Amino acid sequence: MRVLLVGAGGVGTAVTRIAARRDFLTHMTVADYDLSRAESAVAALEEHGSRFSALRLDASDEDAVRRALVEERCDVLLNATDPRFVMPLFRAALAAGTHYLDMAMSLSSPHSTDPYERCGVKLGDEQFELAGEWERSGRLALAGMGVEPGLSDVFARYAADELFDEIEEIGVRDGADLTVEGYDFAPSFSIWTTIEECLNPPVVYEKERGWFTTAPFSEPEVFDFPEGIGPVECVNVEHEEVLLIPRWVDARRVTFKYGLGDDFIAKLKVLHELGLDSTTEVTVPSPGGPVQVSPRDVVAACLPDPATLGDRMTGKTCAGTWVKGVKDGADREVYLYHVVDNQWSMREYGSQAVVWQTAINPVIALELIADGIWSGSGLVGPEALPPRPFLDLLTAYGSPWGLREEI
Repeated sequence: MRVLLVGAGGVGTAVTRIAARRDFLTHMTVADYDLSRAESAVAALEEHGSRFSALRLDASDEDAVRRALVEERCDVLLNATDPRFVMPLFRAALAAGTHYLDMAMSLSSPHSTDPYERCGVKLGDEQFELAGEWERSGRLALAGMGVEPGLSDVFARYAADELFDEIEEIGVRDGADLTVEGYDFAPSFSIWTTIEECLNPPVVYEKERGWFTTAPFSEPEVFDFPEGIGPVECVNVEHEEVLLIPRWVDARRVTFKYGLGDDFIAKLKVLHELGLDSTTEVTVPSPGGPVQVSPRDVVAACLPDPATLGDRMTGKTCAGTWVKGVKDGADREVYLYHVVDNQWSMREYGSQAVVWQTAINPVIALELIADGIWSGSGLVGPEALPPRPFLDLLTAYGSPWGLREEI
């Protein structure tokens, strides 16, 4: 399999380190707007010879991406950029006749008059508008194939197939006990994406009502995470699982809750109150004259790059899917989960836990596609595909998953 990887940040670099150990990969072209980042990721894999190469590429330039896919003879485009670039990359892969994978879907837009009750443009809506074209192309577009969304959706499909006869609720629950030495505020993932998902109205799905929204950070609950992480307060956050799971899994209710903590939430609220979460460019004086800059990009530039925090980070991160329903006439409740210890991921791969946990899942998906185990055409989420081969391969990669009975 020949892959065009677009984005050589923390997750993209972790993808290269994981994929380098697998035989299914014939060649990976590592592309980034900043050529030095792509070259750095490739240079670290020198022992793997010609299987990796670097390329400068603007992810917003749809035609340039299409040309790169054709010239590099790629079978698939793996999108490791932030959600702003989903649509040009998605369209470029369609035009080039390749498969496509991403880890986050096209952006949402709140309802203009009733943002905390009704959905406006939902996550992934722009992509689903092109679903028919992908079906006719005969190629597979696998959306939301990171950890959350991604592995969490695989867990949902596995629960429906093997653990339950009826599902009342599926709730993705994410929590960690990670700390970063020397920083009062240092998000472990892209602050651009974090602001987007945390400050947008969260979406909830109910079978009788469909998709609807609530206020940010609503419905707090304390969830007890496994492997020593312990109780963490989680709140509603906008996330793709709620938009994907109900399309392929029969459940009465679907939610996503994230363990953010009071301090983190307070800082996000301040950014919003000051307008620093905005993506609308403002004019800023400079010695060379006025410049146009997005406040959110300024915030991102002022904070440390999450990919560089691994040496200062301690603790574990947990991604998982809680499912409640009925099996063989009896009530059942389980939590399927995946935990990564930062000390382990840094020692084994040189990548901090959160970006590594995100990166392993698209690599597994690529291997399943390369081997013909996952196949098909059209736009699908991870829950549309057989879960057991994925979970078996996750364990084979040396990062097993767990299942905890709740009742």
